Amino acid sequence: MTTLTVRPVASGWAVTVAGVANEMMFRSGAAAEAAARRLAERLAAKGEPSKLVIRLRDGSVAGRFLFPPRAPKPAAPRWREAA
Repeated sequence: MTTLTVRPVASGWAVTVAGVANEMMFRSGAAAEAAARRLAERLAAKGEPSKLVIRLRDGSVAGRFLFPPRAPKPAAPRWREAA
């Protein structure tokens, strides 16, 4: 399960992904949360479960959200013409 965390930093808000060195930086917490939710949804759509943790300025946890893996959509059938 991939953990994404939204947390305050001195210059705004950061989104961190466990196992990834780089952070995404945002000016507002709302923008950071929206980006983290979109990323978690994309991971779930690809079959990777994820957890989003949102922290407040005092460090406490404001919320935890789970994004279970979704079943892939069935591929469109390929029709062959009779030879």
